[in-house]
Amino acid sequence: MNYRSPLAKVIGLGSAKEGSAHWWWQRLTAIALLPLTLWFTYSIASLSGPCLEDVYVWIASPLSSTLLIAFIVALFYHTQLGVQVVLEDYIHHEGLKIFSILAAKALSLFLAILSVISILQVALG
Repeated sequence: MNYRSPLAKVIGLGSAKEGSAHWWWQRLTAIALLPLTLWFTYSIASLSGPCLEDVYVWIASPLSSTLLIAFIVALFYHTQLGVQVVLEDYIHHEGLKIFSILAAKALSLFLAILSVISILQVALG
């Protein structure tokens, strides 16, 4: 059974076949962020005082740096997906919408790369 109107068939309106992948990625990153956030919160809380030296030692640990990078990547990707949905829903001018989405993606990618490089710089030396 086809629920599309004849007009929608003619002018090509309808599903872009991209929404389900976006939805799944947002759910998968949310699931990944649950244990990573608990680990990050526990790790930060267990550091002994606000000593910068302790933070450097913690980040230098291979397990900590690996999990921290995974946390950063999942967090920025999940955030970018959520911001994209908000921009698509509330910006109605097509050009401004596309520019805003691209700017949000670029900013998210830049901050994620900057964070990962900073973690690696501390972890490696």
